[in-house]
Amino acid sequence: MLNITAAWMGFALGCISGAVPGLFFHKQDWLGGYTSWPRRLIRLAHISFFGIGFLNLGFGLTSLVLGISSPTASVLMLVGAAAMPTVCYASAFHPAFRHLFFIPAGSVLLSIGLFIISVDGASSSVQGKKPSTTSALRTLDVHPATHNPTEQDAPSTTTERMV
Repeated sequence: MLNITAAWMGFALGCISGAVPGLFFHKQDWLGGYTSWPRRLIRLAHISFFGIGFLNLGFGLTSLVLGISSPTASVLMLVGAAAMPTVCYASAFHPAFRHLFFIPAGSVLLSIGLFIISVDGASSSVQGKKPSTTSALRTLDVHPATHNPTEQDAPSTTTERMV
């Protein structure tokens, strides 16, 4: 899945984007010092590779496990993964680009919202219920089925197979 590949690419880029500036961090006044705007934005870009990478990994693995597809949410998450570090680096050296942060932040937020709806629909269909926007937010009270080792019958419902 593309989101899983993007996650691992993000992790690799996060390592590179930390190692390269790490060569200069020992200089107190590098890019105006530790608390300067450019240095803060470079740190934010570095960590965004990892943070959105983890979101992409969770997105991809959850999609595989639940057998769901949400192409729009997938694309939006990928846009956020590419746009966030790009806007961070651009803003570090040209502060006017800070006005573009709504693009990556909005993409990731909308992706998560759409994905919650997909997960909610998948979990509702497994439970045999009508989809609800709040069921994904509730905790399920699942009790393990008792197992009789001598019983040879296969589970009769989807829920029993899952437990």
